[in-house]
Amino acid sequence: MTTATTASTRPKGGGTSAGRPAPAVRLRAGLAHGSPALLALVALAVIVAIAAAIQPGILSVTGLSLMLMSAVPLAFAAQAQMIIMSVGDIDLGIGNLVGLVTVIAATLLATDPLLGFGMLAAVLVVYALLAVIVQKRGVPSIIVTLGMSFVWLGIGLQLLPTPGGATPEWLTAIGSWRSTVVPPPLVFVALAALAGWWITRRTRAGARMRALGSSAATLDKAGWSAARTRMTAYVLAAVLILVSGLLLAAQTRSGDINSASNYTLTTIAAVILGGGTFSGGRALPVGTALGAVTLGLISVLLSLVALPSSMQAGAQGVIVLAVLAGRIVTERFSR
Repeated sequence: MTTATTASTRPKGGGTSAGRPAPAVRLRAGLAHGSPALLALVALAVIVAIAAAIQPGILSVTGLSLMLMSAVPLAFAAQAQMIIMSVGDIDLGIGNLVGLVTVIAATLLATDPLLGFGMLAAVLVVYALLAVIVQKRGVPSIIVTLGMSFVWLGIGLQLLPTPGGATPEWLTAIGSWRSTVVPPPLVFVALAALAGWWITRRTRAGARMRALGSSAATLDKAGWSAARTRMTAYVLAAVLILVSGLLLAAQTRSGDINSASNYTLTTIAAVILGGGTFSGGRALPVGTALGAVTLGLISVLLSLVALPSSMQAGAQGVIVLAVLAGRIVTERFSR
């Protein structure tokens, strides 16, 4: 009788006698909630450490500014992709749209600001219509956004067939901002993460977007419009894409439709590296920002080790796969 009683009252699942989870259980729970962002942070720290060992001057404010500069527009584009993926969709037109924004910034914003800002506003309207097509017509987002990527490319080539142009002074001033206290790129990356966090975590729209990605039926039962929620997600993502393009133009002080052609797949990888999923319902702004910075620094690291340009693309792919494989291992361990 005593044995039975003891067995029946013993905590299950490795818990303690006080009713608290055992250390191993708490460790797995912590990994389940924090491992994606932690993994991206560890990968980022390793890359910076290796780069600093090769070139110690990188650890200065100026060195970090130069090293992180390319990650700034990518961080905003990755937040946009995160929002789209939170509702269960994927945007395959981000790269060409960011390139188009640089073209508009280096041409129309400098010569005809009213028309330039009008075109940027038109992008928001187009994204709202894309959301309606996806929601009402059931067309997969990858088809719709892939088709639009060719539209963005065509418009960009029409406005500026070859790289060039010049950004307006106010935009150039943003790209020229320097500080001796903190690397400016860190400020912009933090702003990108803050924007993504506020949209997805601090607004009702963010809760609805995550609900749409995880369970559309639950969203409908709650009386929320799925179409309006998807439209909101697409428009907010478009705003961040426009910011990404303007910041890229501010850095290069010119326009090039092909300047962000690799952003499409890189932003998806940044979201996944930061803990996101393809199925939707999940938005991790800090992890996504860390993932974007990590991916942005890989190319810098490969340049520092003097790897031939013909091999850099392959090496970058191997590193990304290795980091993503690490995420899979940690997630399995946390279960």
